[in-house]
Amino acid sequence: MSRRTSRRTFRGGALAAVALLLFALTSVLYHITDVVGVGESATYLLVVAGTVLAATGVARLFRPRTAFVLTLLFLLAGFAAYFFSLPEAQRAAFSLDGVLADVVALLTGLSVLRLAQADVWALAATPAPVFFTWYLALRRRYVSAATVGGATLLLLVLTGDADPLTTLAGVVGVAGAVGLGTLEARGGVSAQLDTFAIVIAAMIVASASLSVVPGGATQPLLPETNAPTSEQNLVQSSDQVDIEGSIRLSPKVRFSVESAEPRYWRTSVYDRYTGGGWVRSESETRVYDGRLESGPGERRELTQRVTARTRLESLPAAAEPVELRGGPADDALVTDQGTLRAGGSLRANESYTVVSEPPRYTSEQLRRSGDDYPDEVAERYLQLPDSTSDRLRERAANVTEDEENAYDKAVAVEEHLESTKEYSLTVDEPSGDVADAFLFEMEAGYCTYYASTMAVMLRSEGIPARMATGYTPGQQVAENEWVVRGLNAHAWVEVYFPEVGWVQFDPTPSDPRQSAENARLESARQGDESNVDTGNSSEGEWTPTPTETPDETTTDTTSTDTSADVDGPQAEQSGANESRPSGAVSGLGENQTAVPTTSESVGAAEEDAGGGLPSSETLGVGLAALVGLAAVARRTGVSTRAYRSVWVRVQGRRRTPERDTERAFERLEYLLSRQYRARRPGETPRRYLRSLSRLGLDERALRVGEVYERARYGPGVSRDEAESAIETVDALVGRSTPILGRFRS
Repeated sequence: MSRRTSRRTFRGGALAAVALLLFALTSVLYHITDVVGVGESATYLLVVAGTVLAATGVARLFRPRTAFVLTLLFLLAGFAAYFFSLPEAQRAAFSLDGVLADVVALLTGLSVLRLAQADVWALAATPAPVFFTWYLALRRRYVSAATVGGATLLLLVLTGDADPLTTLAGVVGVAGAVGLGTLEARGGVSAQLDTFAIVIAAMIVASASLSVVPGGATQPLLPETNAPTSEQNLVQSSDQVDIEGSIRLSPKVRFSVESAEPRYWRTSVYDRYTGGGWVRSESETRVYDGRLESGPGERRELTQRVTARTRLESLPAAAEPVELRGGPADDALVTDQGTLRAGGSLRANESYTVVSEPPRYTSEQLRRSGDDYPDEVAERYLQLPDSTSDRLRERAANVTEDEENAYDKAVAVEEHLESTKEYSLTVDEPSGDVADAFLFEMEAGYCTYYASTMAVMLRSEGIPARMATGYTPGQQVAENEWVVRGLNAHAWVEVYFPEVGWVQFDPTPSDPRQSAENARLESARQGDESNVDTGNSSEGEWTPTPTETPDETTTDTTSTDTSADVDGPQAEQSGANESRPSGAVSGLGENQTAVPTTSESVGAAEEDAGGGLPSSETLGVGLAALVGLAAVARRTGVSTRAYRSVWVRVQGRRRTPERDTERAFERLEYLLSRQYRARRPGETPRRYLRSLSRLGLDERALRVGEVYERARYGPGVSRDEAESAIETVDALVGRSTPILGRFRS
């Protein structure tokens, strides 16, 4: 390979590596625009294409100093565009301290998706790094290009928005740009390319072994033993919920609640659906400083006393908390969505009191509520990513086509999911949009799949909806006391109704969940697992002592009409004559497999884990490993020797007698070069063979040489003579055995 050809190869390789880095960078930002709003993705692609074209033109005309000034102008213009896209109230509160706080938050794990106007932020942040990275690469300043692009990608890695495969692509791009650019500058040779390929492949395979990419060595195989718990997935991810594959149940007691009625003990709500999970957008939280405002419409008061039974990182409470009392109130935080967050961990046996004001409504009131949604609610809770498919929108329209109001549409979607989907903790994580995959490709799932799909279907029908997480009521151990375990972690849907506020719906069937929870708890008790009971919880579910049914005239007016004062539509579905406490709910929790702890189910999980097609990440790592092995083989000469070892044994397809004879002699010459010596430049075949005859060369080799001379330089040979030469060489090759690249008789 000439020096010029080598330089062109390396320059093309370095540019390709930079392009891979930019692809990884822009993919993350594209995902943000895709998640936040319809139409932004196409705009984003145009911005990227225009920026690359601009950098290409500038690289031919201007020096780096001018390009740097243009990059600063891109940054300032992007910042200004983002600033003026913010609501007026946020612009008025703008300060340098706030900007610094946001930067620190981004560098310590705040997802960009939680920023206000995240799509505008992504569009504004794209041009500057893309422009300067590509400009520097075209100017052959590959290290500088990798520094600019890599630093920008690192920011998105720190925010948690870059997935492992994208991060790995960016790392390979940085290494490729620096490595190949260095080889170009120093006049590298093809042998150094082998070394570079080996290093890159080793990086990818090593990162897979450390589980940097999905499918690595520590990827859980048995969902029941190594998968994340439902609590880890739902409650401990306070700002973002990524919908996982298989999860498991934890029987550990977390807290107990004293309350006049059972509720869903909410910890977080999420407004922004990403296609693969949920994000609580806007990072603003404030210190709790007194009573909170309740929602619209008529409200009633519910007091709960919560006692932590282990270290607790959240403040579970019934929906719509308005007051917090106790030690945790001193450093508690309030989100902009009205949920409480702990300022620090609660110690075991530490208590707090929450006063909540859930809405009072009837089903008929919800039906009459209309669709005059506040602008803030409509803008925030009707968002859908571009990944939302047309077929999902069509299915939602078909399911709700006979209904005329938001309430009945919500009930129709809830019943559709309950009746058409099974429930299981053991599922494969979908690769595309979760709601679309669950609706059309999956037969079973658990609560986050049900809740996500219902919320997305309602949003596609113009009904504001969001996902909420927390715990189901738990085990009742006294008349007004419940014990809540990790296995009670759950996700459900809240739907907004004008003049009422947020109303709870739960599309996840309850009976199989309760059976599975009981089975898991009983298994933990039999296995003497720790912290699965507290107080009298081991005695089973508390039931009231039978008493004479009170006369209807003395019944509390808040409970005489079971559909008049509820926190969800389930009362009417259960039957108007069914008597239960005010605010009681059905569908109290997680969808589970029937008995997830049996050996049969674990075996099935193991079988599921080993079946199916490998993921794209696994295929990518496997391909990288193959490339690395190929480079090692080429670098060490193993591939050449392996090829020659096969080549010398196979004559190949028959052609003319002369060409077949020449092919046979080539095989013979290679065999002799390995066993004796190679033919010297200018040495004729006859002289070469005669010199080897003094070393004991087989006489048959001399006859092959004679036939070769007639085929190459004489009148030609017959088919029989050619076949005889081939058979002779086959016999000589068969008599030799290859050992580490050498032949011996």
